[in-house]
Amino acid sequence: MLRRQALKVGSVLLTALTLGGWSLLRKKGSEPLLLSARDDVDGKHYAVGYRLDGSQVFATEVAQRCHDIIDHPRLPFAIFIARRPGTESYLIDLRDGRLMQTLRSQPNRHFYGHAVIHKEGEWLYATENDTTDPGRGVLGVYRFEGERLVHTGEIPTHGIGPHQVSWLPDGETLVVANGGIRTEAESRVEMNLDAMEPSLVLMQRDGTLLSKETLAQQMNSVRHMAIGSDGTIVAGQQFMGSADETADLLAIKRPGQPFEAFPVPERQLQAMAHYTASVAIHSDLRLVALTAPRANRLFIWDLDSAEVRLDAPMPDCAGVGAVKDGFVVTSGQGRCRFYDCRKAELVGQPMKLPSGFWDNHLHLV
Repeated sequence: MLRRQALKVGSVLLTALTLGGWSLLRKKGSEPLLLSARDDVDGKHYAVGYRLDGSQVFATEVAQRCHDIIDHPRLPFAIFIARRPGTESYLIDLRDGRLMQTLRSQPNRHFYGHAVIHKEGEWLYATENDTTDPGRGVLGVYRFEGERLVHTGEIPTHGIGPHQVSWLPDGETLVVANGGIRTEAESRVEMNLDAMEPSLVLMQRDGTLLSKETLAQQMNSVRHMAIGSDGTIVAGQQFMGSADETADLLAIKRPGQPFEAFPVPERQLQAMAHYTASVAIHSDLRLVALTAPRANRLFIWDLDSAEVRLDAPMPDCAGVGAVKDGFVVTSGQGRCRFYDCRKAELVGQPMKLPSGFWDNHLHLV
């Protein structure tokens, strides 16, 4: 009995020390930690962490290519989520890059590249494909048991081909971008382009559907999202229709309002080559940024007035994330850049981060 109590106290103290050390590390955080997936010239896959001054914290080789990253709200861990149709995601120690766990999807399931962790740090929800009914969207539900994740079940996403999942600011309401495209196991081939069903879903953590909205164009796949501190949802699309059509590739849902197209000038929509990759909101500066890698362009708009603040060339621009004074943008082919957005003229400058081979997402801790 005494031994068990001593072990429990010791575990609590260890957790407190870990938390304390990580809190100090984060506060020291004048320099955020940029997390992303990268490849090297030989095509090997890595989960990486860099300071914005270019210093490498870790580069951990992993077996499968990753997509998005989420960090634990209290512990120095992050999960690098497998890119569709990957079956492995990786729990990484952010202090040294140690691979703590390879999280494998359940039989007849694969990851879709995105996940979220509940604000209390106990539950993880990952978008997944049910390959027995290709495209049927589910959120795989996992629970932290110590320093490991254990699968406990799943809930429906009320749609087909879920891509990104996020939280509203209440930390309890899930937002799911259902891409609407059916794919089979181990495949990225679209099976239902003539019958796509993209949607934006709000749901509770128990799977209860709160709302389900669509855009006007059936072949406009809802993919990536950013959530503002006021609850504004911005979504980037990938259009699967005819090359001569113009599609609304950026959409917005303001609190209490419908999901609708963000008023992007037609010339910009036509320049995006029907494809957007990453979207970010800067809540303090009231800006939204979007990468269009096939068009080699980065766009920034005023979130409230929709005024175009930046339309700049950037080779294979990939991930974008908000930092104190603007946005950080990575590239699959060229230099990463920081855009200072504090003044009327947005100024970009190259960063000391490595060039090229960055995935379409980044996450700042």
